[in-house]
Amino acid sequence: MKEKAKVSTRSLVLMGLLTAIIGVFSCTPIGSIPIGPLVITLNVIPVAIAAIALGPIGGAAMGAVFGLFSFLQCIGIGIPSTMGIFTFEISPFSTFIQRFVPRVLDGFLAGCIFRIVSKISNAKISCFITGFCTALLNTIFFMSALVMLFGNNAEFAEKYMTDEDGNVKSAIIYILTSISLNAVCEMIAATIVAGAVGFALIRAKMISVPVKKAETSN
Repeated sequence: MKEKAKVSTRSLVLMGLLTAIIGVFSCTPIGSIPIGPLVITLNVIPVAIAAIALGPIGGAAMGAVFGLFSFLQCIGIGIPSTMGIFTFEISPFSTFIQRFVPRVLDGFLAGCIFRIVSKISNAKISCFITGFCTALLNTIFFMSALVMLFGNNAEFAEKYMTDEDGNVKSAIIYILTSISLNAVCEMIAATIVAGAVGFALIRAKMISVPVKKAETSN
């Protein structure tokens, strides 16, 4: 009973700490590196750490925190998002869905990925793979939702999806040309930082890792 209480308290403390980090990243220039209309965000790192330490539910909860702060940036709270402000003017509801849902799904799947990989590989590799996948899935889900919800809007297409000749790019071309640099930077940062922090937490026995299948059979 005491052990469960310790685990619960530890989880709450970690969630509070990661929430505070996302708040700092969202409200100060520390966590946002602008590149054209898009921004390299470091907020995927706390989501990846939560997925590693707390599993799918913890990852989804931290993804929800990330999504909420991301939406608040669209209304001028924290570091403003140029694109977010523009989409908010088009549709506040669609902007909330586009900013919130992909991050929740990302955190949940990242937690699932860590649990699956840790059963067939060692803890260190599992942490780094989870960090990489968290950033990758965040980019895929975020941009896919952006195109699905706003790609058919004439104002959005004219502002963000036209080439130098004034022709509207296809959804695939727009996504590939828009995310190449920031996606790579986010994946590198999340892989290194989340992987290192996650493994350090495991080494310190602050979080547990699912037992490998090979170990359970012995």
